[in-house]
Amino acid sequence: MLKVKNLSVHYGLIKAVDDISFHINSGEIVSIVGSNGAGKTSTLNAILNIPRRSGEINFLGYEIERHKTHTLVQKGISLVPEGRRVFANLSIEDNLKMGAFYNADNYEHLKEQMYRLFPRLKQKNNTLARNLSGGEAQMLAISRALMGEPKLLMLDEPSLGLAPKIVGEVFEIIKVLKNEGITILLVEQNAQQALKISDRAYVLENGKIVLEGKGIDLANDDNIRKKYLGI
Repeated sequence: MLKVKNLSVHYGLIKAVDDISFHINSGEIVSIVGSNGAGKTSTLNAILNIPRRSGEINFLGYEIERHKTHTLVQKGISLVPEGRRVFANLSIEDNLKMGAFYNADNYEHLKEQMYRLFPRLKQKNNTLARNLSGGEAQMLAISRALMGEPKLLMLDEPSLGLAPKIVGEVFEIIKVLKNEGITILLVEQNAQQALKISDRAYVLENGKIVLEGKGIDLANDDNIRKKYLGI
């Protein structure tokens, strides 16, 4: 589904991502894990053609550099950004409408699907997003991204700032989404949780991929856990 070859991302003289290559097959959960500042978010942004970069990115046969970000969203890539970034002064329902901007004809059907996945949101559908808990805001951010019916869903630090119980709920939701046929690229500092649910994973350190393998193998390797994952 996605092929990334020799990707580098620059911010002025700073190289945030340094010549990395990876791929994602349809139906997989693939994680990119690493410490803060490793280049994880820059990698996600590059897939949506946001920062200055070099290298090749191919999504379902489309060369990313030839398309603007909004076109890539229409073609099936959605990003749930770090920090949720829901529209604080809009209700849950209006946030979902924004997510369906390119899919308005299917809005009612998709909204009911989101309420089935996230019943807590249905109970509060007229609540302003600024009044939601952190977990509820994360559920809203995910559901807003899903309103575009993405083929590839990218999640940037979905567990950040959440209570342990809510973190568990979020990762269960990610597994449900995979079972419903959505391909997922997951960026996480919570490596232990991410690797447990991932088919494959890449460890990013100082902008470079230093390890890759099956998620469960990386999660269970004590040397890897201590050296690269801080576990």
